[in-house]
Amino acid sequence: MTTTTETSVLAARFQETFGAAADGVWQAPGRVNLIGEHTDYNEGFVLPFAIDKTAKVALRVRDDSKVRMLSTFGGHGIVEADLADSEPGSGEGWSRYPLGVAWALKERGVTVPGFDLLLDSDVPSGAGLSSSHAIECAVISALNELTGAGLAAEDLVLVTQRAENVFVGAPTGIMDQSASLRGAKGHAVFLDCRDQHVELVRFDAEASGLVLLVIDTKVSHSHADGGYASRRASCELGAEILGVKALRDVGVERLEEASGLLDETTLRRVRHVVTENDRVLQTVETLDSQGPAAIGALLDASHVSMRDDFEISCPELDLAVDTSRANGAIGARMTGGGFGGSAIALTPVGQEQQVRDAVVRSFAEAGFTAPDIFTVTPAEGALRLA
Repeated sequence: MTTTTETSVLAARFQETFGAAADGVWQAPGRVNLIGEHTDYNEGFVLPFAIDKTAKVALRVRDDSKVRMLSTFGGHGIVEADLADSEPGSGEGWSRYPLGVAWALKERGVTVPGFDLLLDSDVPSGAGLSSSHAIECAVISALNELTGAGLAAEDLVLVTQRAENVFVGAPTGIMDQSASLRGAKGHAVFLDCRDQHVELVRFDAEASGLVLLVIDTKVSHSHADGGYASRRASCELGAEILGVKALRDVGVERLEEASGLLDETTLRRVRHVVTENDRVLQTVETLDSQGPAAIGALLDASHVSMRDDFEISCPELDLAVDTSRANGAIGARMTGGGFGGSAIALTPVGQEQQVRDAVVRSFAEAGFTAPDIFTVTPAEGALRLA
């Protein structure tokens, strides 16, 4: 949770850096996906929630097309660009995300001036918690207000997706932006990725005597790499062969038929998406009827499916999940796009320290980099702080 003091410090540093006061300070959270992995771009169902780790931007619009950007981390100094020259593929590192948002807003017909921007973020980068989308959502919240564009949250989701897909070059769906822009404290965001319909589902682990641990394996991943794109291509091929618009339209009962039509690899990819959609629906129903303590088996099954059928896990993620389960977690799975990043472990409060200690010990014994382990709770979506 961001304090008034932190906001004031960021605003003061902005004025010191750029020589004028910011027009405001905005923040947007990272997200944890409780369940529903790689279903979003298949027009399926997901259940993420906004977390209490955020990207914050102090921003001031300019009277020209120049952009000056600085982050409180990285030590690379001020990054300068010109929106008149900005095009897909330009920019480096984190600066691509604000530039991509500005480009996508302009493409949407919004007049976007240049701006000065100071970024501060405590969303771990490369951990599968959507640090990039947190930046994008904070920036688009600021620019949407300061340009008078007045776009609704559903439109902001699509603009940031466009920035990510075309400008940055990562073929992601709409889950991350939806969680960051539309999240609510104490709730998960049940999202239908076909029509953007959202229902807020109560997810209060603490009231059930549970904590949700995030285990950052420190294995960095990038959605712009080929592994993500190849999985998406397999899903599109499977949908085409099965004669549907998207794998969302394939029920579990069609998997036997699919086994006679698809090659072995494509079948596994399709089977993950189809069964994962079903697990999301079961999780929502279970949370409503029984609460968080009853969803452990669904989390476990999700991980097995990602490990074996979608093949996006890695030894560190598997070790985190297996060790958590063996030491008291009621359910655990990798979260995010895969090939690294984080696992989550839904754990009774009384077992939390045992799980933490066991995971650290198992990583050391395996010769892996020490993981970073922390708790997250469902938090508010993007908002203006000052």
